Amino acid sequence: MKKTKVINSDISRVIAQMGHFDQLSIGDAGMPVPKTTEKIDLAVDNGIPSFMDVLNNVLEELEVQRIYLAEEIKTENPAMLKKIQDRLPETPVTFIPHSEMKANLKDSHAFIRTGEMTPYANILLESGVVF
Repeated sequence: MKKTKVINSDISRVIAQMGHFDQLSIGDAGMPVPKTTEKIDLAVDNGIPSFMDVLNNVLEELEVQRIYLAEEIKTENPAMLKKIQDRLPETPVTFIPHSEMKANLKDSHAFIRTGEMTPYANILLESGVVF
């Protein structure tokens, strides 16, 4: 049995397969996911699990060098933006239009769907290296 905190087998597998500059996405329950992108669906109810619970879990195992957020999060969900920035204070952030974020999901190794029900609670995590 795994000793690390990421015990979901699909999430653990995807992280293990990632290399430098690869992307993993986490998002709210409403984000449309391209059919070509693996969707790891964790949503079980409104808000369960939360976006931040899943992000915190993934960050236990994934080295992240940059994050991408929707430009719209600044005005439509500033509370979530603050939580993300508080959790990743040293990580560079690139803001992109939400439409671009949706299009970029096709390049993600996977999209992890949470039960989050707040707008623009989506993130693209760019993998770094540990050496």
